[in-house]
Amino acid sequence: MEPRVVSGIRARNPNLFNPKNIYLSSDGGGAGNKWAEGYAHAYKHKEEIMDMLSREIDSCDSFEGFQLIHSVAGGTGSGLGSFLLEELSDRFSKKLIHTYSVFGAAEVVVQPYNTVLTLKRLIENSDANIVFDNDSLMSIATTNLQISSPSYTDTNKLISTVMSAATNTLRFPGYSYNSMRSIFSTLIPTPELHFLIPSYTPFTSDYVTNGMEIRRSTAYDVILEVLDKKLKMCSSSDNGSNLSVLDIIIGDIEQSDIQKSLVKARTRIKYVPWSSSAIHLALGKRSPFLNNDKTTKKQVSGLMLSNSTSILKLFEDTVNEYDQLKKRRAFLTNYLQSDYEQQFGDITTEFDDSREILQSLISEYKDSESLSYLDEIFDDNEDEHYHNETEQTGEDADML
Repeated sequence: MEPRVVSGIRARNPNLFNPKNIYLSSDGGGAGNKWAEGYAHAYKHKEEIMDMLSREIDSCDSFEGFQLIHSVAGGTGSGLGSFLLEELSDRFSKKLIHTYSVFGAAEVVVQPYNTVLTLKRLIENSDANIVFDNDSLMSIATTNLQISSPSYTDTNKLISTVMSAATNTLRFPGYSYNSMRSIFSTLIPTPELHFLIPSYTPFTSDYVTNGMEIRRSTAYDVILEVLDKKLKMCSSSDNGSNLSVLDIIIGDIEQSDIQKSLVKARTRIKYVPWSSSAIHLALGKRSPFLNNDKTTKKQVSGLMLSNSTSILKLFEDTVNEYDQLKKRRAFLTNYLQSDYEQQFGDITTEFDDSREILQSLISEYKDSESLSYLDEIFDDNEDEHYHNETEQTGEDADML
């Protein structure tokens, strides 16, 4: 929605995308940091956008699903991204949809509105979400990379490093975790609880500017280091419990290092009482496109993805900020007077519905900390199955 920005990317990376499948708004004014503007714009141009996606899908050899990379604070990533999630979920219901979602931007005063409205779609229309927030990314860039004034370019490199590691076993497949579905099915025990916190170490010059120069790192070092709360790329509480954990370890790996580190790591991780308390492990391969001299071959890096109730801090902070703005009805005029109102109806109802759905997710994560959580889910499913069977029996009797 801002051609100047996209043109800058294309100038630096002229062969990155198929030029026929790059959508550029003819208006060029952006979304003005308003979710409603981004959503309404996507609706007006949905056929044009979906045609581009269809052409990309046609070029796939083994189409498994979608990755959406977006911010939830501004107008385009939240609004246009929300519409895309709904449309993809509707048109490709059997395909996996997962996102890399960036939360927080200090300069966007209506960020809580945009975030809550987008979270409704992330909850209902996606299968997995790897969550970042700008404060944590800035902190890692400052502390680990020794960058005094980090820019979005620096934080984007941290995100792209995580993306590279998360997809390593797909791009260089081995005997396990060689599909998106196998990765996320390990991490997501129930459909509602699908928000994942990434941690990565070490950040070397392969991926980031000012990366660490490390002569040698081992799987033992990496598996223990990713547990450091300072490496979490999403604001989270210190007292949460893990539902599941997956480590993707990349490089020249000694099996003995893995055995020792997993035993020690388990004692440092708190799990919900019904979890298996296992650290799932995927072994990746170092990319052949990187510098592979004798020194770098000794480098082992790793990504930890954790599904944890500690993410409640992010959601609860978002709700509190939203409630404070909404109570004063601050900055609501721009939403009430947007094209959304004319095309889709009362946006106030959309606000209330999104707030309620987010609160339900918070309650679900809190409930997951109890021992009886899975039993309650099974009971609910059995009740629903019985109800459906009863309805069907009644319909059959009416037909007879």
